[in-house]
Amino acid sequence: MLPIRLACYGLRSVAANCKRINIGSFSKITREFSSDERPQFPGSRSQWTEKLEFIRPDLYDGIPVYRVMDRKGQVIDPSQDPQLPQDMVIKMYKCMTQLNTMDRILYESQRQGRISFYMTNYGEEGTHIGSAAALDPKDLIFGQYREAGTLMWRGFTLDQFMNQCYGNVDDGGKGKQMPVHYGSKELNFVTISSPLGTQMPQAVGAAYSYKRAQNGLCVMCYFGEGTSSEGDAHAALNFSATLDCPVIFFCRNNGYAISTPSKEQYRGDGIAGRGPAYGMLTIRVDGNDVFAVYNATMKARQVALSEMRPVLIEAMTYRIGHHSTSDDSTAYRSVDEVRYWDERDHPISRLRNYMLSKGWWGDVQEKEWKEDCKRQVMTAFARAEKKLKPNWKEIFTDVYHEMPTHITEQMKQMEEHVQKYAEHYPLKNFSKDSSI
Repeated sequence: MLPIRLACYGLRSVAANCKRINIGSFSKITREFSSDERPQFPGSRSQWTEKLEFIRPDLYDGIPVYRVMDRKGQVIDPSQDPQLPQDMVIKMYKCMTQLNTMDRILYESQRQGRISFYMTNYGEEGTHIGSAAALDPKDLIFGQYREAGTLMWRGFTLDQFMNQCYGNVDDGGKGKQMPVHYGSKELNFVTISSPLGTQMPQAVGAAYSYKRAQNGLCVMCYFGEGTSSEGDAHAALNFSATLDCPVIFFCRNNGYAISTPSKEQYRGDGIAGRGPAYGMLTIRVDGNDVFAVYNATMKARQVALSEMRPVLIEAMTYRIGHHSTSDDSTAYRSVDEVRYWDERDHPISRLRNYMLSKGWWGDVQEKEWKEDCKRQVMTAFARAEKKLKPNWKEIFTDVYHEMPTHITEQMKQMEEHVQKYAEHYPLKNFSKDSSI
């Protein structure tokens, strides 16, 4: 595997002149002290000092961002090129562009009142595909709500995406979830839940069970930089480290949590700066570089399984679209800022340039794929829109393995109500079949 370094970055003691400590000299000095002269406080690895100095967060180097390609799609260090086969790279590109196409169509469908809600993935496609491609298909994924590309990579079909967003009779969740709250037991993707951070401690528990089972698999947990402010995030990171769980925490730092810029949400060096404090291997990666994300995730998975410990990846990217259809991002950021990321630093154009330099892609393929891709998405969209909604009785199912008495009574009351006032309900839009 490529020699990527996942470093445990920590705060350096900062002297008045702000120079770095010479690690070799520091080790020599520490050996001169006997164990009795060193602090014996549990949980720290410190030395005594007689200088009254506070550690200043603004006077040490930030954690570097690992990358493979520059903004033009040129590989900077050939040793870091993962040398993926042509068909795999083309699949990456097609997944990223198909996700982009699906986003455009479903976003507009919400604006037309056809579905109730939607969240796009514009600008973050590289974080989805690069990370998903590096995992074992059997690894368990806990997503937040903007990881549709990981499911697409694993084989979640356009029909499945559309059926879920419409909540129709073929929706795997039987219409119980908001749009974009996908899930797939077959693809080892835990169903999305709206509250931020709930998936993080759950992922730790799953990883701990994998550790005990010794099944050779790990858990991937996605979250945004906004979620990192939730209490669940801190609890999860700490538990994963103390329990030595094979889990990868993948933070998509896209600059904004709904409408809050990252600079207003925290004062430290991003999310990666928190990893060492919890005793976790940590790396910061260019999230718009699909190969950098792939390499970092691949190495993180190897470490998580070989050393049975958690790894934190912070993928630096940018949310080009609005947070959701309930958001207007022009209220808190400029159009020029968004245009820069869309035109100058987009993960899709970067990968396209890489393929062009290899001779793997061209204008003809691009034109044909765009037409075919749009046709596939529109066809699936039309199919989903024509399907009936699930039978209304499905409201009462699947909460319990066996329906308890009070739920049965509620369903009976509902049935009597619907029969009495049938003319006031659009029953023709709902399936007559149910799992009951």
